[in-house]
Amino acid sequence: MNAPSPPLPTVLLRPGEADRVVAGHPWIYQAAILRLTSPAPDGALVQVKDHRQRMLGIGFYNSRSKIQVRLLHPERVPVDQTFFATRFQHALAHRRRHLPDATSFRVVHAEGDFLSGLIVDKYDDVLVMQTSSLGMDQRKPAIAAALEAVLAPRAIVERNDIASRKFEGLPDTQGVLAGSCEGPLAVTLNGLRFEVDLTAGHKTGLYLDQQVNYARVAELVGRLESARVLDCFSFAGGFALHAAKAGAASVHLLDQSEEALAAARRNGAANGLADRCTFEAGNVFDWLKARTTVPAHEKLIRPFDVVVLDPPSFTRNRAAVPDALRGYKEIHLRALKLLKTGGALVTFCCSHHVDAGTFQDVILAAAFDARRVLRRLATYTQSPDHPVVPSIPETEYLKGYAFEVVR
Repeated sequence: MNAPSPPLPTVLLRPGEADRVVAGHPWIYQAAILRLTSPAPDGALVQVKDHRQRMLGIGFYNSRSKIQVRLLHPERVPVDQTFFATRFQHALAHRRRHLPDATSFRVVHAEGDFLSGLIVDKYDDVLVMQTSSLGMDQRKPAIAAALEAVLAPRAIVERNDIASRKFEGLPDTQGVLAGSCEGPLAVTLNGLRFEVDLTAGHKTGLYLDQQVNYARVAELVGRLESARVLDCFSFAGGFALHAAKAGAASVHLLDQSEEALAAARRNGAANGLADRCTFEAGNVFDWLKARTTVPAHEKLIRPFDVVVLDPPSFTRNRAAVPDALRGYKEIHLRALKLLKTGGALVTFCCSHHVDAGTFQDVILAAAFDARRVLRRLATYTQSPDHPVVPSIPETEYLKGYAFEVVR
């Protein structure tokens, strides 16, 4: 007979704090906690109950974090290799159902897959793992073993160089956890080849959350005859090369990073699209301002049929939102001045703190100042391998629009 498992420390919540947990949100902040029934080491598994001792679930505890408990399951179950393997199987089934042809995608989207503090991206046969919570970080061996059992990767790379780890008291670490991964890897997105540096590149390698949007924007470009495209914040050329493949006459890639543009050049050459692409390193704000500032007696030339704006997040917290909105308005005002009538503005915001309605309002305010009238053609969100759980607003961060410039 198996011995009964030892009792878990219990976190009791204050009155009124259980509702958001019952609704599905996994984060429990320090202010919501009434008391612990017994001491709990940081990173340990605890059970959570409301102030009436009703069970709410189990999760990882960390007294050093603002998020003191990250819930994992509504019932008391072992959190071991089998637990993680089961969750990975469910997550993988979702991707295969909604992205059946993709060979590179996000396997685990943290809270979106009910695994707060864990991200796993798949690049062909190599996995990249990030653990942003202490509880997950302590269980890397079980997580890696479960990933090997479910996905049989050639290698598992750890990319734990993200800022959020500092809030959990975790140092930066990176390297190969299993298998072998040396040098850049070539992966395919929507039939295009991209070079990925999984050990030293940006993020975990590519913007996988835009994979579906790359194809949708390419379809829009393909409907415009001999389109001239400006791709701002182009990074490795995701939107640019999809636009070139769709039939754009020319695509100008603009990014501040020389390293990103070098990768974009190689990607363009690898896909036979380099002859339609030009590359320029520079600050996007300065570049747009320089090309939209003309003397009063001169007429501004509008050279582009499509302008793509896909900047990095302008804000990491709510306090920075006003400055971020001013930045968004500025780049949209300038971009709209460079678009031909009948052209398309394609634009994205990846900040959770700026909702879709606010983002659209900023675009419309820029259009008013630029004396342009817009007609909305499409709305965009993150690819389905970055699933959104509405009761967890933090799972939804990417939003975008395509607008036609009517006049």
